[in-house]
Amino acid sequence: MKRRANDKADLPSKICVVCARPFRWRKKWARDWDEVRYCSERCRRQRQDAGAASAGAGGGATSMSTSLRRMKPGVNGSS
Repeated sequence: MKRRANDKADLPSKICVVCARPFRWRKKWARDWDEVRYCSERCRRQRQDAGAASAGAGGGATSMSTSLRRMKPGVNGSS
């Protein structure tokens, strides 16, 4: 039986930490495969955005409601 040159079944795979989907090794990741955590640039950006939002807001529901109150004019007694 002939072996195909692009037999992807033999490539290593990982699970994306953002979307939890499996993804396979790519040549562009060859030297960094051990550090690769995301299946795509979109997932990498979503992870960074989520981390920045929780760190910036203080990480709690109370902080979120406080942020929303600051955004609404007239709630804090200012116009």
